[in-house]
Amino acid sequence: MQRQSATRHQPTTQRHVVDFSTLLFNPLKFPFSVPREPSFFPLLLFSLNAKHEMEPPNPRNQSKLEQESGFFFNMKYFEEKALAGEWDEVERYLSGFTKVDDNRYSMKIFFEIRKQKYLEALDKQDRGKAVEVLVKDLKVFSTFNEELYKEITQLLTLENFRENEQLSKYGDTKSARSIMLVELKKLIEANPLFREKLAFPGLKASRLRTLINQSLNWQHQLCKNPRPNPDIKTLFTDHSCSTPNGARAPTPVTLPVAAVAKPSTYAPLGAHGGPFPPAAAAAAAANANANANALAGWMANANPSSSVQSAVVAASASSLPIPQNQVSGLKHPRTPSNVLGMIEYGSPEHDHLMKRLRSAQSADEVTYPAPPQQASWSLDDLPRSVACTIHQGSNVTSMDFHPSHHTLLTVGCSNGEISLWEVGTRERLVSKPFKILDMASCSVPFQASIVKDSSISVSRVAWSPDGNLIGVAFTKHLVHLHAYQGPNDLRPHLEIDAHVGSVNDLAFSHPNKKLCVVTCGDDKLIKVWDLAGNKLFNFEGHEAPVYSVCPHQKENIQFIFSTAVDGKIKAWLYDNMGSRVDYDAPGQWCTTMLYSADGSRLFSCGTSKDGDSFLVEWNESEGKIKRTYSGFRKNSSGVVQFDTTRNRFLAVGDDNQIKFWDMDNTNLLTSTEAEGGLPSLPRLRFNKEGNLLVVTTADNGFKVLANANGLRALRTMEARSYEASRMPLEMKVSSSAIGTGIGPVVSKVERIDSPARPSPILNGVEQMSKGIEKPKILEDVPDKTKPWELTEIVEPTQCRTVTMPENTENASKVARLLYTNSGVGVLALGTNGVQKLWKWSRNEQNPTGKATASIVPQHWQPTSGLIMTNDIPDSSEKDAVPCIALSKNDSYVMSACGGRVSLFNMMTFKVMTTFMPPPPASTFLAFHPQDNNIIAIGMEDSAVHIYNVRVDEVKTKLRGHQKRITGLAFSTSLNILVSSGADAQLFFWNSENWEKIKSVALQLPAGKAPQGDTRVQFHSDQVRLLVSHESQLAIYDANKMERIRQWTPQEVLSSPITSAVYSCNSQLVYATFADGNIGIFDADSLRLRCRIAPSAYISQTSSNSSQAVHPSVVTAHPQEANQLAVGLTDGSVKVIEPSEAERKWGLPVPVDNGTDNGRTATSSTTNTSEQLQR
Repeated sequence: MQRQSATRHQPTTQRHVVDFSTLLFNPLKFPFSVPREPSFFPLLLFSLNAKHEMEPPNPRNQSKLEQESGFFFNMKYFEEKALAGEWDEVERYLSGFTKVDDNRYSMKIFFEIRKQKYLEALDKQDRGKAVEVLVKDLKVFSTFNEELYKEITQLLTLENFRENEQLSKYGDTKSARSIMLVELKKLIEANPLFREKLAFPGLKASRLRTLINQSLNWQHQLCKNPRPNPDIKTLFTDHSCSTPNGARAPTPVTLPVAAVAKPSTYAPLGAHGGPFPPAAAAAAAANANANANALAGWMANANPSSSVQSAVVAASASSLPIPQNQVSGLKHPRTPSNVLGMIEYGSPEHDHLMKRLRSAQSADEVTYPAPPQQASWSLDDLPRSVACTIHQGSNVTSMDFHPSHHTLLTVGCSNGEISLWEVGTRERLVSKPFKILDMASCSVPFQASIVKDSSISVSRVAWSPDGNLIGVAFTKHLVHLHAYQGPNDLRPHLEIDAHVGSVNDLAFSHPNKKLCVVTCGDDKLIKVWDLAGNKLFNFEGHEAPVYSVCPHQKENIQFIFSTAVDGKIKAWLYDNMGSRVDYDAPGQWCTTMLYSADGSRLFSCGTSKDGDSFLVEWNESEGKIKRTYSGFRKNSSGVVQFDTTRNRFLAVGDDNQIKFWDMDNTNLLTSTEAEGGLPSLPRLRFNKEGNLLVVTTADNGFKVLANANGLRALRTMEARSYEASRMPLEMKVSSSAIGTGIGPVVSKVERIDSPARPSPILNGVEQMSKGIEKPKILEDVPDKTKPWELTEIVEPTQCRTVTMPENTENASKVARLLYTNSGVGVLALGTNGVQKLWKWSRNEQNPTGKATASIVPQHWQPTSGLIMTNDIPDSSEKDAVPCIALSKNDSYVMSACGGRVSLFNMMTFKVMTTFMPPPPASTFLAFHPQDNNIIAIGMEDSAVHIYNVRVDEVKTKLRGHQKRITGLAFSTSLNILVSSGADAQLFFWNSENWEKIKSVALQLPAGKAPQGDTRVQFHSDQVRLLVSHESQLAIYDANKMERIRQWTPQEVLSSPITSAVYSCNSQLVYATFADGNIGIFDADSLRLRCRIAPSAYISQTSSNSSQAVHPSVVTAHPQEANQLAVGLTDGSVKVIEPSEAERKWGLPVPVDNGTDNGRTATSSTTNTSEQLQR
């Protein structure tokens, strides 16, 4: 460490400078086993290549030096090893210059090498080696291009990989390596990391000698007893002159503890520990001691837990004159945490902060008498009345209100999803499922983590101060920034691989008047990023994962408070000079810090490992606790969360309720349970005006609480939304025509005064309250049968549609329809047992290669011309029940059509195996979500077989249904299998021991016989279950095994339902009807949002045929929430999307306290006794 310190400060005088050339080059030779030290390796490499310096080196040792130093890339050596197929040596050599994830060139280089290694193993028929390469070497690329990895995997199924069209020209190994090497050379030359490393630089012959001389002179400068003629015999140990005549070395000088921020981290300085002579150092120490009291409170108070004692050595007067500028500079010595023992000089910002923060001697808690309550506020100012309850769909982990649009709320969830809510209208404006924006730029540890466990949660969401950005921190490495450009418009702005492990907190700050993002994480670091993703600061010093950050500004001084899970509080200036504060938070565990709205008061709230919670106010000028608030329960099961509002109130979620304090009184002011349903430790957030408060609920939602002003504001928002919804379609302004700025919206909201009384919530469905107050405009509605305008799509120009091209000779009714999991293809199974696959190509018009209604796809078949045709028994085709399931990696498709179940290779269309011959015939297939070898098979005889493909064995049979099985769905979070049958029953099975949990019968219309297909599909939260039957759509809570919503065909959608499915983000439900209509419903409420008439997507020719054409099945794109595909009874398949102008289906359905989508509530609200009576 002495050597590092010395390099930061040039000595004021050069003493005992010695030319070590004769000592170095005469008796000393360079062995190749020199320990790695970056400053010497390029020089050693140079010496090995320099002419007349040494004998020719061993090529192996030379390449090792090249690789370890990263100084010169020897292309000739690389070529030799690549042509010889020494792949391990090739990668080892490359690793000294680049890593897989450095950039796209590096990724391509490693991919080509590993692909060649894989192909050579396949060519030798060494399947074991090929699998090893696939799993160990090529798996990392699956996160960058999953489709390509799947294609590579499928090569294992081929007898000769040259059967693949792209590899048909692959020759022998030697020629393949030569071709690969040409490509690698181009990539290396284009890679910026190899710039200036491909040609050996021209160095002066004396350069090595000069640098070694400089290094040894520094060692001599740091020697405790420098002698004029040092005796240096080796470079392998630091030089130290022996003590002359047995004299003792000068006494070390230790800086006073009170003079530095973190006394525990500084080592004593020797007489020559800095750039000053011993007398100067002693004088500096004396000066520092004399000015210790000038350092302010937080910066001066030592940590009570620190065991380091302040050893101050009094210094005698210096016999050497010290320049005045040095004396003034030493008045405020400050030691950086990363350079031990060196004195730095205070910046103006630091001096300013010192003046603001006055010193104090004690850190003991001080209790201040509470002032009498002022008459300027009352309890009615607190938002305690429940205005509404909103169901998010998954566990809410973080919330934040827009800084100026006071009813606009962003929500982060445990499944990685973020949503944007307009709480005034209960409308979800935007929903963004978690998606890695650029896997290529992510670190290898993150890729490995996400491959091992794809689950990810939001740990923090936060609006930027200007309201233009939303920051999202995730529990694995990443931070996302989204640009908010107006209602319904939230666009990805930036992705940062910020920390190793969880990113625990995120906040915005303005160092140097520039908006930045501050993050902290499990890697014990705090980092500051600009909006381009560049790291500006990296603060090290915490010894445990950092739990929270609190950036703040005092006048023109900006700093950050941080807390760690070991209970340490630290403060940092934006200068990379280490922390200025080291304190223990109450409870010494997880703590969050917040300032009051005006920035004048600092609070912290947290919980100890024993479950004791603390809420305190700090005297930040003195660095001590000012007051501790009482009223917490004991033995908390987690960490309490808190917020502040209006420079007056504190709110904490504790003990299934919200507790409020007046900032000036330590006693609990009041509390509320918010009508029940809160978790043990609810999360909460005030809006900036303090008239609204959101709090999480135990059933994956949140409640909006309001005071009188807040209620009026919400009611006014509802009235305006209602007025807008009554406008005729031709008068409505599309979202694309609305300005991208939030200014007009903000000005409207800021003029709003308040909304009405809360309506009670029952099981997530709002009921009409008899005593509810409504705006006059709602009471005077003349047409109560149509209070909301349904979006009707009746013309082909109102949406985008593409029909799958095919040979119509063998066309038959489409019975089953799937998107490939990668989203690049559509797979259809007809009643004749034939499967057809359509794929979209990646090109300039479609750079993603994903399915789209804007481009006609290709009817894809292998070069062999094979067709995937299922085994069909001799019985009539009409009696067969087609069924299909696709493996997660799109490698295999399993299907049946009355006969044996066939397993097809999706690349070659070959039948890999068949099993389960009838009778009974298979009627539904589902892969186990955790194990593709386990398949649930629904049977014609009403049983469900749990079949293991690997061992070709039925493990168990589940019985209970009375008729054939028509649907199967697994829930990964609940570990259950749900089966549905033509008997209109649902059975819930434990997927671990396969025992029956419960059965539920559908509530059919009076006189309706239990018949027809019943299908089931889980919501993305893996808890809610969509059930579709010709007579109804229903949503069930699979955890409680109870129905919570129901919709029955009516009015414009009165025909039987033929099929229904969730959109990929589970925000919509697509349903098809026997009259050709397609209904698009809000998934939470089952309120109709949009209707697509058959005239919009079915051609006139088809509609004029003798038999009416209608969709028999519908499926949703796995990544595009507004794209669906339908299979028709005439055998055609169509992909449908909204028009380019609209980009989504209809307008979000408003919540209007009792009516359902402008229709009667009887069709959708089913959780009350009144509804059940209907």
